[in-house]
Amino acid sequence: LLIQGSMFNTWKPMWVVLLEDGIEFYKRKADNSPKGMVPLKGSSINSPCQDFGKRMFVFKLTAAKQQDHFFQAAYLEERDAWVRDIKKAIQCIDGGQRFARKSTRRSIRLPETINLSALYLSMKDPEKGIKELKLEKDKKVFNHCFTGTSVIDWLVSSNSIRNRKEGLMLASSLLNEGYLQPAGETSKAAAEGLSDTPFLDLTDAYYYFPDSGFFCEGNSSDDDVVLKEEFRGIVVKQGCLLKQGHRRKNWKVRKFVLREDPAYLHYYDPAGGEDPLGAIHLRGCVVTAVEDMPDSKKYDVDNNLFEIITANEIHYYLQAASSAERTEWIKAIQAVARTGK
Repeated sequence: LLIQGSMFNTWKPMWVVLLEDGIEFYKRKADNSPKGMVPLKGSSINSPCQDFGKRMFVFKLTAAKQQDHFFQAAYLEERDAWVRDIKKAIQCIDGGQRFARKSTRRSIRLPETINLSALYLSMKDPEKGIKELKLEKDKKVFNHCFTGTSVIDWLVSSNSIRNRKEGLMLASSLLNEGYLQPAGETSKAAAEGLSDTPFLDLTDAYYYFPDSGFFCEGNSSDDDVVLKEEFRGIVVKQGCLLKQGHRRKNWKVRKFVLREDPAYLHYYDPAGGEDPLGAIHLRGCVVTAVEDMPDSKKYDVDNNLFEIITANEIHYYLQAASSAERTEWIKAIQAVARTGK
């Protein structure tokens, strides 16, 4: 989320964690210590927050000491989900109950003896590791991948776990750390928090190793483009957007291609040309919808805008053709930013 509060004079992209009794925010997901925390006891939440007219999907959390903290989500559903869960957490504190949410998972704690890197290498062993297969689902062929069930089966047979429940915890940790990647809608939805666990012990949930050469052939619709490309990375989404230039600040139509592994948004001249004009590295980025920005009126660009802030805080402004398309791009970029390298 983007945050503005007592610690920051400007909006800052932060990794935000909702706890039972407070909200912690970190500079990066991998950081061990938070940059700050807002206690929820005695707090109140206000949404929608209209304090910032040109920022969309903002909500305000007022702490017990009357300090205001502002958060901006990427799209409407994301904001409403945060607000709903924060409200529930505050109610649980007031009622002396323990906050619990189906898709708010406890931090995965693994024994110190488990080395994820060594386990990953064992899983990739050509002789004794997990077998990579060609699997078909929903008119698509997934190459160099395997099922969630086969991962748990392998963990059990290699004596890495005592039971399948432990296997889910270990596989979820491998997924969260990037040693496994979801392939297909079922596994991707779970990884994004739409299931009880981020990893699924199912025969129709597909996964792959990030450096395996995985690719998908065939498409069920024009809106779900995943092709094998000569260029590195799997194409997740592509289309034309307006982009603001960094130097002259003018807006030009560019063809954008969203790739994962590595996580890049490349842009091209829409008139043709195989070589990209540039690329935006998405790993660790924050993407949000914006209502307005400097010079947008000058170039008659004032609708369906969104902003990408990279991990090193470079700002890119883009415009989609419609509100629905903007939301689609934001969700796709968020997914790649979480799972891509």
